[in-house]
Amino acid sequence: MLSSSLLFFFTVLTPALCCDWLRHYDHYSNTSLTLVRRMAGQVTHHEAPVSFPYRFYSCIRHTEVKSQLVFIRDSLSLISDLYHHDNISSVPWETNLTHRFLIDTNSMIDGLNTCVSMQKQADTRLKKYYKRLIRRTVYCTGGSSDSWQTLIRETKLHLDQLQLLVSSIRHPSAAAKRRRCSPHTH
Repeated sequence: MLSSSLLFFFTVLTPALCCDWLRHYDHYSNTSLTLVRRMAGQVTHHEAPVSFPYRFYSCIRHTEVKSQLVFIRDSLSLISDLYHHDNISSVPWETNLTHRFLIDTNSMIDGLNTCVSMQKQADTRLKKYYKRLIRRTVYCTGGSSDSWQTLIRETKLHLDQLQLLVSSIRHPSAAAKRRRCSPHTH
């Protein structure tokens, strides 16, 4: 029994423990969420043209920690790519907020790069989701203010889900208890 506990520790928890940078994730994540809230301003009630991928988050919670860290890093990178758009003049917020958000997001990506191999790349389904999201919001509308608001709302949902995933990595026993005690909503 002791050997199986040690095996669990070394195979599942070691990547999280070796990723010392995760202690800083909460700070950067909170800063990013604050910037997103400031960018959101008056939230639009338009339905997103692409369904939120709750199943990605649900599935990744059941994989090894290293895969979860790659997922988090790649999700942040793909989120960052959403805001590297040629025409952000129609965004309904101050453009310096976008710049600060990108700096903060890139800091999280750099930190996570210290934890996982650069060789591992994002799941193609995840990449396709983000391509559809930007294409069906900003590109289809010519960068309307409403499309940017929709994109911000979706960004906030992703950042919230990524924060939950990091919390489950840092505190695996608490996350396991929450999964057992709470009904599955998505």
